[in-house]
Amino acid sequence: MADGYPAQQQEPPGLTDEMEPRPDHGEESYVGHGRLEGLVGLVTGGDSGIGRAVALAYAREGADVAFTYLAAEEQDARQTVELIEAAGRRALAIEADLRDSATCDAVVERTVSELGRLDVLVNNAGFQMARGAGILNLDDELLDRTLKTNLYALFWMVRAAVPHLRERGGSIINNSSIQAFDPSTSLLDYASTKAAINNLTVNLAAELGEDGIRVNAVAPGPIWTPLQPATQPVEKIEQFGSDTPLGRAGQPAEVAPAFVFLASPADASYVSGTVLGVTGGKPVF
Repeated sequence: MADGYPAQQQEPPGLTDEMEPRPDHGEESYVGHGRLEGLVGLVTGGDSGIGRAVALAYAREGADVAFTYLAAEEQDARQTVELIEAAGRRALAIEADLRDSATCDAVVERTVSELGRLDVLVNNAGFQMARGAGILNLDDELLDRTLKTNLYALFWMVRAAVPHLRERGGSIINNSSIQAFDPSTSLLDYASTKAAINNLTVNLAAELGEDGIRVNAVAPGPIWTPLQPATQPVEKIEQFGSDTPLGRAGQPAEVAPAFVFLASPADASYVSGTVLGVTGGKPVF
């Protein structure tokens, strides 16, 4: 939609059914080709948006899928479970706030215990909240939530997952952002975490390569997810995505194939330490 979206707002974290129009997660369009047959994926924040689209795509590619969600996202989580199971795969929905290390450890252990293994870790869960431009408008509570959700949790999830991924090689895929390359002043804290994720991705790829673990990131541009009406002012929603070269925001279904490619042991066997942009034409270099 070149002209953005209808004016709307929600309370964080936002719900899919309250969005107009409803995002496309690939429910009707994504066709699997067995790229992840027999694997187990764990997607943080897999209840809605990009996370749901990735969970659905992984299931249709043959993977069983565990995902995390917040208590307020129960409605969305149930819908994601239904999509995974409709694809004939096992779904494991784990209610978890990842802002402490013990919870991250427990999520990984439960995934391995109930699904039998772990092959792909997708660090997708994220938090942002637009605010007035300027460092003086950044309060400690917001900074703490953003850093712990976007960055600390990624460290903790990777630390917990690596011993399991080492057993047979595997893949870690981090959700970065165009904000790492073209930051908005109203998202000072969020953008900085995404730049750090890019650095961490390359660093982990260097460390874990000898274990056969590939580490990559996807950097989405403006994507129509519940995070947007829940964290952005109305005027931003009305113009959302219109500043991209393609003139529109993307849909979650348009991002998921990048996560499938990077997870595929056949298609991306020699791809590690890279950031793949899905930005509607905005540069990621």
